[in-house]
Amino acid sequence: MSVQILPGPQALSPFRVENLVKGINAYCNSSSVITEVRSCYVHYVEVETDKLTEQDEKLLEILLTYDQPLAQDDSYCELLRTSVIKNTPCKLGNDTYLVRVLPRYGTISPWSSKATNISTVCGLDGKVNRIERGVALLIKAVPGFPLLENLNDVSLASCFDRMTQQLFLEEPPCTDSIFTHETPRPLVHVPLVSKSSANPKETLENANVKMGLALDKGEIEYLIDAFVKTMKRDPTDVELFMFAQVNSEHCRHKIFNADWTIDGLQKSLSLFKMIRNTYDKCPDFTISAYSDNSAVLETGNESYFYAPDFKTKEWMALKENIPMLVKVETHNHPTAVSPFAGAATGSGGEIRDEGATGRGSKSKCGLGGYSVSDLLIPGQKQPWEIDIGKPGHIASSLDIMIEAPLGSAAFNNEFGRPCINGYFRTLTTKVLNSDGKEEFRGYHKPIMIAGGFGTVRPQFALKNKPITPGSSLIVLGGPSMLIGLGGGAASSVNAGEGSADLDFASVQRGNPEMERRCQQVIDACVSLGSGNPIQSIHDVGAGGLSNALPELVHDNDMGAKFDIRKVLCLEPGMSPMEIWCNESQERYVLSISQQDVQLFKDICERERAPFAVVGHATAEQRLIVEDSLLKTTPIDLDMSILFGKPPKMTRSAITQPLSLPAPDLSAIESLSEAIDRVLHLPSVASKSFLITIGDRTVTGLIDRDQFVGPWQTPVADVGVTGTALGDKVVSTGEALAMGERPINALISAAASAKLSVAESLLNLLAADIKSLKHVKLSANWMSPASHQGEGSKLYEAVQAIGMDLCPALDIAIPVGKDSMSMKMKWADKEVTAPLSLNITAFGPVNDTSKTWTPLLEKTENTLLVLVDLAATQSEKSLGGSALLQVYNQVGNTSPTVHDNALFKGLLESLLELHKTDLVLAYHDRSDGGLLITLLEMAFASRCGLDIAVDASSGKALVPLFNEELGCVFQITESNFSKFQSVLNKNGVSSEYISVVGKPNFETQEVIIRDKAGDVLYENTRGRLQEAWASTSYHMQKLRDNPQTAEQEFLTIADDKDPGLHYSLTYDPADDLKIGQQLSTTRPKVAILREQGVNGQMEMAWCFQQAGFTAIDVTMTDILDGRFDLKDFVGFAACGGFSYGDVLGAGAGWAKSVLYHEGARQQFVNFFQERKDTFAFGACNGCQFLSRLKEIIPGCENWPSFERNFSEQYEARVCMVEVVQDEGSETESVFFNGMVGSKLPIAVAHGEGKATFTSEEQHATFEKQGGCGVRYVDNYGNVTEKFPFNPNGSTSGIAGVRSPNGRVLAMMPHPERVCRLEANSWYPAEKYDEWQGYGPWIRMFRSVRKWVG
Repeated sequence: MSVQILPGPQALSPFRVENLVKGINAYCNSSSVITEVRSCYVHYVEVETDKLTEQDEKLLEILLTYDQPLAQDDSYCELLRTSVIKNTPCKLGNDTYLVRVLPRYGTISPWSSKATNISTVCGLDGKVNRIERGVALLIKAVPGFPLLENLNDVSLASCFDRMTQQLFLEEPPCTDSIFTHETPRPLVHVPLVSKSSANPKETLENANVKMGLALDKGEIEYLIDAFVKTMKRDPTDVELFMFAQVNSEHCRHKIFNADWTIDGLQKSLSLFKMIRNTYDKCPDFTISAYSDNSAVLETGNESYFYAPDFKTKEWMALKENIPMLVKVETHNHPTAVSPFAGAATGSGGEIRDEGATGRGSKSKCGLGGYSVSDLLIPGQKQPWEIDIGKPGHIASSLDIMIEAPLGSAAFNNEFGRPCINGYFRTLTTKVLNSDGKEEFRGYHKPIMIAGGFGTVRPQFALKNKPITPGSSLIVLGGPSMLIGLGGGAASSVNAGEGSADLDFASVQRGNPEMERRCQQVIDACVSLGSGNPIQSIHDVGAGGLSNALPELVHDNDMGAKFDIRKVLCLEPGMSPMEIWCNESQERYVLSISQQDVQLFKDICERERAPFAVVGHATAEQRLIVEDSLLKTTPIDLDMSILFGKPPKMTRSAITQPLSLPAPDLSAIESLSEAIDRVLHLPSVASKSFLITIGDRTVTGLIDRDQFVGPWQTPVADVGVTGTALGDKVVSTGEALAMGERPINALISAAASAKLSVAESLLNLLAADIKSLKHVKLSANWMSPASHQGEGSKLYEAVQAIGMDLCPALDIAIPVGKDSMSMKMKWADKEVTAPLSLNITAFGPVNDTSKTWTPLLEKTENTLLVLVDLAATQSEKSLGGSALLQVYNQVGNTSPTVHDNALFKGLLESLLELHKTDLVLAYHDRSDGGLLITLLEMAFASRCGLDIAVDASSGKALVPLFNEELGCVFQITESNFSKFQSVLNKNGVSSEYISVVGKPNFETQEVIIRDKAGDVLYENTRGRLQEAWASTSYHMQKLRDNPQTAEQEFLTIADDKDPGLHYSLTYDPADDLKIGQQLSTTRPKVAILREQGVNGQMEMAWCFQQAGFTAIDVTMTDILDGRFDLKDFVGFAACGGFSYGDVLGAGAGWAKSVLYHEGARQQFVNFFQERKDTFAFGACNGCQFLSRLKEIIPGCENWPSFERNFSEQYEARVCMVEVVQDEGSETESVFFNGMVGSKLPIAVAHGEGKATFTSEEQHATFEKQGGCGVRYVDNYGNVTEKFPFNPNGSTSGIAGVRSPNGRVLAMMPHPERVCRLEANSWYPAEKYDEWQGYGPWIRMFRSVRKWVG
């Protein structure tokens, strides 16, 4: 074996280099320390030298050629290249340094596993053991400057993550250490018995601290009793670590199950019993609660199970009722320590929770949310923001909000889960406690929320198939690595109380492409119906296998016997404890009968999903883990000891309210100042920078995402999905929405909890929900439960919704999560979070087309009507409001649900109003108050407003900015009385209903008048929206290419921008007579996917709707001969992340064809020999086809599709034009009658910029008429400007076509918007005319017509 070092492409783009230089200069307090920077990726390849031929060497070089190569004519690039190859030390002389950043020794990056997979598929199996990648930076400083002394994780933060990477500043990396092959570390015994002189309790307490077990006193005594008194032996480190994870607060929710005494009075109910009370009062429509990874709900939506038939692989639709599963998780501690990885694995873990529900299920859509302390954006510090520092090993709020959303989005995007809802809040404030002492309240320990809902087949909704003795126990997914050790315990203590090393050890790293493969295995098992081999399934999360495998068998009252060496493991030096307890991600544990193991193996091999049979179930309830290599027994315990009941926790708390002054409105200089400040507050401001990085269209089932209207403004109240794809277009669906009001908890915990529930419901009911009893909530509780006064607040809040509000509304809380350590301590400082209840509301939808949005309808004589549930209160409270926050105040009274019956009446009114056409637009009143509600409606609609305030000029702040419960409707004047009567009938009398303004579509002026009609304030929609978008813009500038951020920001002021529109040359309702003439035959099309592809379902549906038979074909089917392209008239290469886009987007997939003899010949025959075929590629499929151009006739001048100009993943709705330029030999078979059409389409990619090797190649391409689709701006002009062109593609190129018209590759996603409701916006008048289909269905019908 030897290691080759091969320099790769440029690693940092010019603006990333600029960020690096800025970071170093800022650290050095200088503006000109660095004179030159060059960068490249470095590949370290462990090869079997004696087996690698010259041809293999060339192939390896080809595989590792991707992206932008290093410049050939640059002396610094040449120095970088030669120094990397020679692996020279850091100092190169002449003030020039070579810095290298690599994955930490002893770890294997997700990049590495995917790159190695590609080399294996391409024929280097057994010759290349592993490929790893690092970054090399050549940095030249001014003469004499001590650069190395100033390079560290702070100055290099833009390109170095100390959690997952290692920095080499002196000596070069040791290649042997990169590919470490250590001998296994031994099993360790903790001497509680063997050392007779030792104090067992003291010994265990020391181990508790050293190992980071987070055991409490009762658990320590329980373990001493078990091992010293009962078993009379020393425990192993594996047993102790496992016990700590299984019984951690994170996993066992001890505080929620504790006995409580408040102010000396013993309470009869635990927190959990009060939550469960909601289910006891309203069990309706709940299939499973509190007993599985997710709650399962009955929707009553009869729809389809749409999946490939297991035997034929034909996509089939089976009529079934579709239960809904719901789950919301938090990943706070890991996100504080390592934001990208922490948030990524938080999303991945929640997706696994959904996939491991019942006997196998799948996630459908997601949400994300963040609470952090003040952002303190450099150069943009706001007047109310407070900077109190932070611990050294914890990320800043700014870093968290740059990196964590990218981590979460990256995982969701790559897995293929659309993220369609969320929230973002910042808070740092000073308060006085009940003793008069000053405290800082905020989110130095952040909240990172990941949640969503999914679907499960009705027969698999419950874990009701028992595991039988002898059943095989299987670990499905990635191998064990030494990461994420002790995460369950680490997240159960206040941040800062453990050591930094333990914090680092507890953070996991994610590989979403691996999780996607596992999900495909689960999907295949579920598609077997009664033949589903899965007896039971759990995800591997906190505690790793040490939690998941015992739980799997314990839930079935069984024991198990394991061989720890059967666990797939990439690091041979790991000890038994490290193998058993690490939290390596993307794993599930399953029980399968021995007779089904071969079936399961076949499924896994088709999906290239690793798995291992690690043990078997036993009738004896005993857990035995043996080590066949070291000949030891790491675990030998009765299950009753592991899952026994250590002493139940008791909690005592005293009510100690904060000392909060009344609002001081004299601090507010003017209404204009107040509006500007509130519009800049992150909880109020545009969240665009958080949304556009996340795919919101994958699955083709997203009927309402965050962006609304022709100008795509992020103001939607609710996220909505269609129920399923099937034989026909389905109108039913599901919805989710969030609510959280933590600042109010500083004043009143009960009010805060009720407001959180109420906000979620007023958001949710923008959708056409079936009934209140159908609505279910997830309650995620974040609390510093041990902090002064906070225990009683927690009890008060749970009681308020568990015993009062939710039962009164007939709404249950069947799922939730708690995090009870929301405090950050360091040095002599601490920052404590307020009690934070995040509510997510879920419900089934009657008709997704009836979802209300804040988009105002351009109709004459309409009113903006406020329903204000605090209208009869003598005083409306500003407590906890955005207005007070931006003046560093909290207030001493809080809004709340003043009357449960009145609130329920409003909710019942919303349900009834959905059955009418009275409501034209809708938006709830929340952060920022009434004024922000109205402004967001104007922003979405690009119109002016005339706002009427029922107050005198000096009293306008309260009505404009209070955040009492309410909502605004757009109603025509003629329908106002009908609208009132619906509310009156449901108990909401007219005194709660008032007209607060009118939209004005003739102007962009926003005018606020007092009750005398005098103007209090006037401004323009454009200027106000710029203020509202400013925070997002500045975050985008820091994170992405500043040029594209600037271009997008400038579009806000364009009052004439016509927005998205449909200018069609054809009738979308015309099916080209396919139904009449071609329905008797359904030609076969291969829906082609590689590992990591995630867009096959919607692609199959579109072809099926157009009259094809859609067949699920994997690349392993092609390579192994199960399918041959000769049997298909066409293929569609689907979107996603084949091989995680490693070695270039689509490149690994293409190379697996080009460098596999059998596969290459199939594709050559398909493209070159046959004249009756077509091929289509979308997004990743487009990138794949573009890299096959050498075998597609006439396509040698096609561009490649490279990194977006924004250097960011862009998920947007863009306008495109279907073109047929001069030079085209023939019409495209895909665009019958479509040429000249301009219409919106979904885009979602990070590498879509059409890039040519030279200007000559581009000119030839254009001369040949190689472009089929171009990006246009909202005025219809071909554009390279962002965001209309989302990637900076040359000449607006969005799609390319072959000269014969039979091959089309495009980066946008027509297949995702062929259901009408899946289009983010379409003209309302087209609803009936287009008959449920979006205009892009024509593309699929066109090719069906051509096939004949």
